[in-house]
Amino acid sequence: MKDWIKGEVVENIHWTENLFTLRVNADVNIFTAGQFTSLALDIDGERIARPYSYLSAPDERPVEFFFYTATGGKLSNALVKLESGDHLWIKQNANGFFTLNEVPNSRDLWMMGTGTGIAPFLSILKTKEPWDRFENIVLVHAVRTSADLRYLEIVQQLQQEYKNRFIFQAFVSRESVEDTLPGRIPPAIADGSLEQAARLKLDITRSQVMLCGNPDMVKDTMEILASRGLKKNRRRTPGQVTVENYW
Repeated sequence: MKDWIKGEVVENIHWTENLFTLRVNADVNIFTAGQFTSLALDIDGERIARPYSYLSAPDERPVEFFFYTATGGKLSNALVKLESGDHLWIKQNANGFFTLNEVPNSRDLWMMGTGTGIAPFLSILKTKEPWDRFENIVLVHAVRTSADLRYLEIVQQLQQEYKNRFIFQAFVSRESVEDTLPGRIPPAIADGSLEQAARLKLDITRSQVMLCGNPDMVKDTMEILASRGLKKNRRRTPGQVTVENYW
């Protein structure tokens, strides 16, 4: 029970059959953009918990989380049914190192996420730090269908505020959608089509890459980037690629 506090659902936004957002009032401690906490419900006498990244910025309240209801996911399939005024459990303290203070300086920052893995990137991009540290920022969001492309209003706000410094590129794998790329992120890096669309080169001397989402995307992208000389970023051996599996 230590560190668990009660949160109250302010809003449950159902984007699609499987995609939803919870906005929650909770007295959580200050966190760093990009970190995660744990959410839980008591189901059949057992507390079922899972980690979820904050989508909200550290100073935003209520706090916000982005979910996909996984097949057989006991917690996500219960969370999706919550209504305004319902309660859940939330860890008061955040955790995780998928934060900008773990990323070395460079000219360009590439953020590549699949599905709800875009959440920590939006949390980070709402703060001043990335805009103070990087000249260009590329946000890449890969989804299955156009209906899965959520939070485009935040993308548009960033485009209006930061103009050519901010580049957004969506991938839609199961539909043909204007202004998006088909397929998956790794092949688009391999054949150069992502860099062509972004009009920016992934370069070992001036690029930092953050990967978040489907472990297969993270693994395959890591391999392609490694073939081009980019290596995983570690505290003792700084590199160019910072990763978080989001599954």
